[in-house]
Amino acid sequence: MMDQDFKMNGCCRGLCAKGCGRQDRQLNTYDYLADVPGNSEATDLVEVQFKNTRKGYYRNTNQLPLEKGDIVAVEASPGHDIGVVTLTGRLVPLQIKKANLKSDQDIKRIYRKAKPVDMEKYDEAKSKEHDTMIRSRQIAKKLGLEMKIGDVEYQGDGNKAIFYYIADGRVDFRQLIKVLAETFKVRIEMKQIGARQEAGRIGGIGPCGRELCCATWMKNFVSVSTSAARYQDISLNPQKLAGQCAKLKCCMNYEVDAYVEAGKRLPSREISLLTQAGEYYFFKADILSGMVTYSTDKNLAANLVTIHAKRAFAVISMNRKGEKPETLSEGNGNVPSKTIDLVEQESLTRFDKRKKKNRNRKDGNKRNSLPENIKVDHVQNEKSAEMNKPLVGNSEESASSDNRNMREYRKRNRPAQKENRESAENRKPKRNRDNRNRNQASDVKNGGGETEAKKNNEKNA
Repeated sequence: MMDQDFKMNGCCRGLCAKGCGRQDRQLNTYDYLADVPGNSEATDLVEVQFKNTRKGYYRNTNQLPLEKGDIVAVEASPGHDIGVVTLTGRLVPLQIKKANLKSDQDIKRIYRKAKPVDMEKYDEAKSKEHDTMIRSRQIAKKLGLEMKIGDVEYQGDGNKAIFYYIADGRVDFRQLIKVLAETFKVRIEMKQIGARQEAGRIGGIGPCGRELCCATWMKNFVSVSTSAARYQDISLNPQKLAGQCAKLKCCMNYEVDAYVEAGKRLPSREISLLTQAGEYYFFKADILSGMVTYSTDKNLAANLVTIHAKRAFAVISMNRKGEKPETLSEGNGNVPSKTIDLVEQESLTRFDKRKKKNRNRKDGNKRNSLPENIKVDHVQNEKSAEMNKPLVGNSEESASSDNRNMREYRKRNRPAQKENRESAENRKPKRNRDNRNRNQASDVKNGGGETEAKKNNEKNA
């Protein structure tokens, strides 16, 4: 029995697939009773949606098997209109009550499901809407009317056109209706809408990243005042408080009641707190968390102290008795310790590969290297000392000793500059050449001595 209760109904996991329907229009209503047996037969009322956010309620007098997404032809004055079924069953009377339709005379009937002939007329009428809107704006401008025609909607049979306009005040458009009727050869209906209704008809994405509420589910618009922003301690910045309709955002009314109830649990802003250290004035408050911040200056943020509302009420009661606490942050009303965030404990770059230090860099190891001025003098002194060394032995021994000395010199002074290294290498063959010349000169002298000794021996013989 328990397994049956928790069993998922297919891939939809218990959700009603019929409630979503075959349409993605604005002001979509999810019918969560669509899969209940006998739901569609409970009432003959049907909700039909037309262009953008215009909806109407009709009776299914012919008992047509209608589902969400069906295209139907409904009664209009005059002729008929084409719309899409968006809701059937028990939820339709609730929507009618929400729309404030009190009389049954406003509810007309559904003729039939749309035929191909009806769809041809419908497509032909819809193709004229944009050109009609541009032309009507030009006509209104010529007549000098202070109004903006935001949208034009043709009836399904093409015999009537509804012009939606925005105006700050009353507009006498009697002459405009005559000119429009003569120009477009249709019956004209003018309907004034507000900025919020226009934004709902156009649609868009709000600053929250979701579709506009006026385009998804809102039908009745409640006036929004700046007092809603004051209750929530929102800065009165018109650029941030205004929506795409250039009016105050409707979502400011969503949480006003919660902020008003939470604000009643905070002390009055006019009451100052007295302590032995001085007097503290109200500075700001975090309404939802119940934390209040006080300052020692009325107009500036000086020596700010944040305490809980309970602690503030305790200090106020002490002041009324003539007592003054040592500090505001005494007792259990201290600022609660911050919660530990496990994500903040680790660095976000802990998985990145660390770059290895280049030990063979040109500038050498700075810890073991001497300053530049001392380093150059040290190298020059060593070079001069090597140049002044006496030359001993033959040329091969001197060359090998020079090479050995150079290797030891490079090991000791690896971070030396390239210029000093190159100069040392350039001087090395000169020294070898000089040694070779000196050795040759000594050999010549020795050879000359031997010839003279031979001559003397011959004379003596």
